[in-house]
Amino acid sequence: MCTGSPSSNDSQSEEANATTEQQQQPEQEATEQPIRTPTHAIVAAAKAEEILAEYGSNLKLLECNSQVSELLTIIRDKNTTRSDFKFYADRLIRLVIEESLNQLPYTDCDVETPTGAIYEGLKYRSGNCGVSIIRSGEAMEQGLRDCCRSIRIGKILVESDANTHEARVVYARFPDDIGSRQVLLMYPIMSTGNTVLQAVNVLREHGVPEKCIILSNLFCTPVAARTVVNAFPQLKILTSELHPVAPNHFGQKYFGTD
Repeated sequence: MCTGSPSSNDSQSEEANATTEQQQQPEQEATEQPIRTPTHAIVAAAKAEEILAEYGSNLKLLECNSQVSELLTIIRDKNTTRSDFKFYADRLIRLVIEESLNQLPYTDCDVETPTGAIYEGLKYRSGNCGVSIIRSGEAMEQGLRDCCRSIRIGKILVESDANTHEARVVYARFPDDIGSRQVLLMYPIMSTGNTVLQAVNVLREHGVPEKCIILSNLFCTPVAARTVVNAFPQLKILTSELHPVAPNHFGQKYFGTD
C-alpha cells in the first residue's frame, strides 16, 4: 500500500504543528497580558503604614478589594442613575456597618447546642445603639437594622450658621441609657470633620465615653480624618476610603433631592 513519501509526511507534520502553534498563540498572549490593579488598591497598599503613623490605630480602612473599588467607582460616577446609586450605596453601607460591628467589644460565651454539646462562642460585652447624623446619616440606618435586629437608633441634627459657617447642634434624641452603651455614630461623608466634632461633643455631654464611640463612615478626606483624630484620639473611625475629594452629592442623590 502506498503511504506517501517521508518528505510529504514531514511537511504535513510541520503544517500541523504550525496550525497548533497559531491556535495556541492567542491564548498565550492573553495570559501574558498584565492584570490591571485598581488605583484604590495601589493607594491603600502604599499608604497603609503612612495612615497608621499619621492617624493612629483607631482609624481603620475597609479591606481594599475589587468589590469595594467597584462600589466606590459606581457611586462617584456622575452617569450612575439614582436607582443604581442607591443599590450600590446600600451594598457599601452594609460592608462598612458589618466591619464596624467587628470593632465592638466582645466577651466569651458558652451555649448548649440542640445535641447537648457545649459551644464556646462570643457575645457583645454591653448594650449597643446607633446614632445617625441627619440627614445623610439616615441612609445608613437600614443597614444597621439589617445587621442588628431591634437596635435602638438616636438622631442628631447639625446645621451650619449661614453667616459664620460654624456647625451647631439644633436637635438631639437618644435612648435614656445611652451613657452605658456602645455607640455606632453614622455619617457617610466627612469633608471637614466639623459636623462630627459637634455630634461627638453632644454624645459626651450625655455621658458617652469617647472610647465607646465608633464612627461608621463611607468617604473621608485626609483633612477631616486629621481633624477628628486630633480632637478625639480615643474615638474609633471606620471608613471605606481616604480621598481628598469627597462625593458631597451623596445625600441628595441617595434621597432623590438632587
